[in-house]
Amino acid sequence: MTTLSPPRPPAHPPPRYRRPLGLARESWLQYGVLLLLAVLVLAPVVPTLYQSFLDRPLYEAGGVLGADNYVRLFTEAGFGRVVLNTALFAGLTTVLSLLIAVPMAVVVVRTRLPGGRVFAAAMQWPFFISSLILGFGWITMYGPAGFVSVEVRRLLGFLPWNLYSIPGMALTEAVALAPIVYTFCANALRQSDASLEAAAQVCGAGPLRILRSVVLPLLRPPVVYSSILVISMSVETLSVPLLFGRPVGIDVFSTFLYRNGLQSINPDYGVLGAASAIILAVTVSLVALQAKLLRNAQRFVSVRGKATRPRPLDLGRLKWISVTAIAFYVVMGALVPIGGLVFRSFTQVFTPLQSPFKTLTGDNYERIFTYPVYVQSIVNSLLVAAIGAVLVSVLSLTAVMVARRSTFRFARAVEYLALAPQAMPGIIVGIGLFWALAFAPFGLGTLIQGTLWALIIGFGLRALPSAFGSISPSVMQIGRELDNAARVSGADWVRTFTRILAALLRPAFAGALILTFVTLLKEYSPAVFLASADSNIIGTTMLELWVQGNTGSVAALASLQIAITATFVGLAGLLLKGRTDA
Repeated sequence: MTTLSPPRPPAHPPPRYRRPLGLARESWLQYGVLLLLAVLVLAPVVPTLYQSFLDRPLYEAGGVLGADNYVRLFTEAGFGRVVLNTALFAGLTTVLSLLIAVPMAVVVVRTRLPGGRVFAAAMQWPFFISSLILGFGWITMYGPAGFVSVEVRRLLGFLPWNLYSIPGMALTEAVALAPIVYTFCANALRQSDASLEAAAQVCGAGPLRILRSVVLPLLRPPVVYSSILVISMSVETLSVPLLFGRPVGIDVFSTFLYRNGLQSINPDYGVLGAASAIILAVTVSLVALQAKLLRNAQRFVSVRGKATRPRPLDLGRLKWISVTAIAFYVVMGALVPIGGLVFRSFTQVFTPLQSPFKTLTGDNYERIFTYPVYVQSIVNSLLVAAIGAVLVSVLSLTAVMVARRSTFRFARAVEYLALAPQAMPGIIVGIGLFWALAFAPFGLGTLIQGTLWALIIGFGLRALPSAFGSISPSVMQIGRELDNAARVSGADWVRTFTRILAALLRPAFAGALILTFVTLLKEYSPAVFLASADSNIIGTTMLELWVQGNTGSVAALASLQIAITATFVGLAGLLLKGRTDA
């Protein structure tokens, strides 16, 4: 009788990763991310709320808590008028944005439009150009002494528009924000099932009837969602109200804080804190409403099952009217102001009363590169954008992994904290961090205040939600079986992330880097309170030059920022394309 011997172990057993003793390193990393996000988000919020109830500045001892600041805000500071101006500005901006973007999205995506791809690409420009630069361009061309305005006044005898008014402010801001509405609506139209349109065509409905009765009702979720987003961005914006409203005494939320905080000789920090708290409450409420609407958007879905390929509708002669309207928006709203700003940077005087070609000069650029302070502002902007893009992208990638691909008990809290800064206006981030750094322990505030690190923190906090949102969809598209296979082999969460998932997420990480770099390069509002003479950036330097009346140097700096952004985006696109093709 033959006895069976037990099987021999393999000569080289598969390697197994040992877990660290004690608390697993994944827990240390996950709690570290949670703590870091909590500190970043709460740092500007807590001092602001505390100051709003304090009867004296934070740095003075013996303060008493109370609600007197809120009473004085509405009775003595003229804040009621500010609230009305803000509501009119945000409401009119939203209406104009919808009137511009919704028809444009429908026509470009759902109809046969000559040059449709060109128009679709042209709608991406505001993501790369600061609204501050766009405001300078509009004043250069359409302001009371602008190139176009002088010519129109000469021909008509009067100027049919006034930029220095709430409608003028709203129109300029709407031109900058309309592409956001367009993006939401265009994406919804591309992803929607076109079977209802086909059914309407079978029943004999014409193109206009189909657009009015079928296509537009399906756009309700993106229209409502983007409207809330535009309102929120209009409430917090500083550039257009500062350039157009302040010269004629029109204050909105952001300029009220700017005037009472930075420009005041003796700032009333109590009123400033109360106003900041109210603005923060408004923006938080808008973002919460936006999240609720997005969560309930599925109730608007009426077409399911197998999707049909949409057939573009033919508008006939109306397509040429559509082409004219879209071209007018792109050319007059963006190309003319930006082109005029670039041309102004090469002239001594820019007016139709004298040929600009007779005053061509390079003095504006020579002045920029002659004075070290202006060169330093360009270098500072590049350093803040480059270092901040790397740090924010790494933090966002780690936060997404903790929130989406871990069993961390506070994963949902990590996601909320990463997205919370979208409810925090830039100028309030600047004010709050200014107060927070003043009370930072171990002397950290003294080391950071007024340096580029303060700007990196403030700007990075503002860019964090965008980077998180850019990476999150890619993580959700990777099957969890990869995680499970790694765990079976003995890998812990950290090794699974660094050895397997990180390689698959390189394209998403690169995209987040590009998006964050551009966002940080054009950001400036937190720097109004955080920057010092040694840490000025392009945005704050342009504001200083504008106040001094040096419009030529402003145009030169703006043109340089546009050139830097275009070069970076172009090179990044080529590199990513090469990686994709490979």
